[in-house]
Amino acid sequence: MFELDHLAVSAASLAEGVAHVEAALGVALGPGGEHDYMSTHNRLLGLGPTDYLEVIAINPAAPPVAHRRWFRLDEFSGPPRLTNWICRVGDLEAALAAAPAGSGRAVDLARGDLRWRMGVPTDGRLPFDDCFPALIEWQGARPQARLADVGCRLARLEVSHPEAAALGALVALADPRVAFVPGAPGLRATIATPHGNRVLE
Repeated sequence: MFELDHLAVSAASLAEGVAHVEAALGVALGPGGEHDYMSTHNRLLGLGPTDYLEVIAINPAAPPVAHRRWFRLDEFSGPPRLTNWICRVGDLEAALAAAPAGSGRAVDLARGDLRWRMGVPTDGRLPFDDCFPALIEWQGARPQARLADVGCRLARLEVSHPEAAALGALVALADPRVAFVPGAPGLRATIATPHGNRVLE
């Protein structure tokens, strides 16, 4: 069974991504950190006890990497946008074996004292035009427990794709907030904030 873990807003630079999300939601993002394996860095926003939002970008101060980065950051251009959703699983190897081809290989990762395993596609692209979730298996603590509660909650996530029915059937997710809708590939999140519902796309 998949469980929604977090949403990823990709950006050409971390500062640009943070400014975009803070303007859209009207709240300040919390701290984040660096991912040595991918030479990326992030800032986080808690969405309650089970979910969070991540703004992520290539870290220009980090060394280059010989592999493709997650979330297609190597080819990212344009304004910041919601590019990916990430689901946690209890057994990453089993989940990847049952997932569509191209969902990635299991990679051991760390940031500070956080440890996790994640399915990372070799070309950075996830199935269904990146609308299939990236899969993660946490090993111990998760960021959700450490992020300040600023009164934001995910109200709805629309996963749009021409093959929405097939995609929804493959994602074993019992979460009424997530809807698979026919349309052009993309994600749309409605987030309840202290200022009312706001949308990230």
